[in-house]
Amino acid sequence: MSQAEESGQQPDGRPAESPEVEAAVERVDADGSDDGAVVEAADEQTASDVAVTKEPEQSEGFVATDGAVLGRDFTLPGVAPGDNDPYKWHTGTKRDHGGTDAIEISGLVKQFGRARILNGLDLGLPDDQISMVLGPSGTGKSVLIKCIVGLLYPDAGDILVKGESVPELSDDDLFELRKKFGLLFQDGALFGSMNIFDNVAFPLRQHTDKGEDEIEEICSRRLREVGLGEAHYKMPNELSGGMRKRAGFARALVLDPEIVMFDEPDSGLDPVRTALLCELIREVHNENGGCYMVISHDLNTARRIADFIAVLWKGRIVESGPKEELFESENEFVHQFLRADVTGPLAMD
Repeated sequence: MSQAEESGQQPDGRPAESPEVEAAVERVDADGSDDGAVVEAADEQTASDVAVTKEPEQSEGFVATDGAVLGRDFTLPGVAPGDNDPYKWHTGTKRDHGGTDAIEISGLVKQFGRARILNGLDLGLPDDQISMVLGPSGTGKSVLIKCIVGLLYPDAGDILVKGESVPELSDDDLFELRKKFGLLFQDGALFGSMNIFDNVAFPLRQHTDKGEDEIEEICSRRLREVGLGEAHYKMPNELSGGMRKRAGFARALVLDPEIVMFDEPDSGLDPVRTALLCELIREVHNENGGCYMVISHDLNTARRIADFIAVLWKGRIVESGPKEELFESENEFVHQFLRADVTGPLAMD
């Protein structure tokens, strides 16, 4: 007798007295079939046990448009690795703005290490309008500007500026394209060793062959437009924050750019100076036209100057369209953000 038989078990390890085996033996006794029926019955029961006890497969997680998996290949600021639907509020709706797009962005991805800041962003910014890209802090607004002007190269996707693909341009062509841009950074980004006039004149001296008389005429006109006609020889550290921003605005305009970009021009300003700067931006745009793009999270600024609004969150556009339509949007996130409501998808985390 084998060891298994001595221990009261079948050769496959199942107890000899188990109900399944007894039932199989009864069937053998009844129909005279061979001992294989016992083994077959035991095998069927084993398969049944495996089917019952097998745990469900774990979900792989959210898969981005480029095939990368959230939590495995990248992280998203403000998104838990196990969130399989981080874009449930992103309708991607773009309402008609009645014009042509000066800037077209498709599938834009930008990642730093494991942190993915822009994740398949699609956006079109209309020509001859003031567009605002609004969104919570840390959601990729400044990174977007740097990708548009070629200071950062995308990991995937494309950016068309006036029909030219920024990532595909050579260094020389990119240098020429940048002449179409005027940039106003958060604190004006003035050269501390130059007076205001020389700061404003810098792009003209760097990128054109204009004589000093013509440069002086252009700079003086732009400084008067921003209310700094008497501040030519002041140094940046002699100016208030609002005055430095206005000087930066004058410098952004001296090359008569087709596109002007503002990175949070209202940051650090009191409400009155913010309103005055908004009025100035609107006045200059009415005079010169072009595509203006303003990065901000200030709703009052949006109400004052925007023609077109795009709401950016988690590295993608939730919704975009004319200002009046966006402020009446039924999208829960857009509704919450544009009304500064505490109730909705956006939380403190």
